Amino acid sequence: HWPAEISNRRSYDYHCQQSGGKRRRRRAVLTGGRIMKKRKISLFDVILYLVFGLIALITIYPFYNVLIVSLANTLASATYSPYLYPHVFDLTGYKTIMSDTYFYRSLGTTLFVTIVGTTLNMVFSVTAAYVLSRKRLIGRKFFLSAILFTMLFSGGLIPTYLVVSGLGLDNSIWSMIFPSMISTYYLIIMKNYFVSLPASLEEAARIDGANEFVVMTRIFIPISKPFMATFLLFYAVERWNEWWNAYLYISDKNIKPLQIYLRDVLVNFNSQLATQAQSMMSSHNKVFDQSIQMATIIITMLPILCVYPFVQKYFVKGVLVGSVKE
Repeated sequence: HWPAEISNRRSYDYHCQQSGGKRRRRRAVLTGGRIMKKRKISLFDVILYLVFGLIALITIYPFYNVLIVSLANTLASATYSPYLYPHVFDLTGYKTIMSDTYFYRSLGTTLFVTIVGTTLNMVFSVTAAYVLSRKRLIGRKFFLSAILFTMLFSGGLIPTYLVVSGLGLDNSIWSMIFPSMISTYYLIIMKNYFVSLPASLEEAARIDGANEFVVMTRIFIPISKPFMATFLLFYAVERWNEWWNAYLYISDKNIKPLQIYLRDVLVNFNSQLATQAQSMMSSHNKVFDQSIQMATIIITMLPILCVYPFVQKYFVKGVLVGSVKE
């Protein structure tokens, strides 16, 4: 049935065209004066999606493979080759690692090094970067040149070992913290960031009677939270993955970090873990060494993966949101 004001089909078609034109004009007003059209997917877009999808698959697959192998057993691994998706759900590898006393000692050492080391890293790096960013510092160019010199030249492995041993830090947990107290590269970036901050922020604080410590802790650091969170994550990841200094200076098995424990499991799968795993299985089943090794990798990287999402949001935030604009 036609509407009352329309007498025939031709009038109805004209009415529809007029109504459509009004709707298009209304959409044009809402979209800034132009009519939005759906973007067509071109061949280049398809190729781009395929390439980046392949890169994502290549990146994710090693983690996926480690996860499914950690849940496998000897029978499933021998029956299904290649092992592309989980056929069994065996937690023997995780149970074996969680029942090892040295795992908890290594975990405690790594947590201590990560928490204390990262805290000291940030305190010394931020303080040094702020001081070096002040142009009125006497001998500023000399200190910057001396710091940059360490990025190009170092004393070498043997002199460094002799210095650490001479300080009595060998076979000590502090040998994993003090030698890498400050990263020169991060220090330079922090210094350049503090230099780029508006001078009016410091001037306003000076008028209110603030000293250097107050300016740094109550003005510069609070507006630099995204920047600080980024380097906090960098330092934390480095501390969590610390193994080289422990490999050089520590021989006591009770204070070795988690990464050394992981290396021992991967390179030298010891008989104690195999015996513990065999005791959890029936007598006719054989211990699957790779499941224990892969379970160790998952447990080792899981804590830092859980922390990362909470810090990632600071990467995309502006570093001067709400600050003074020059």
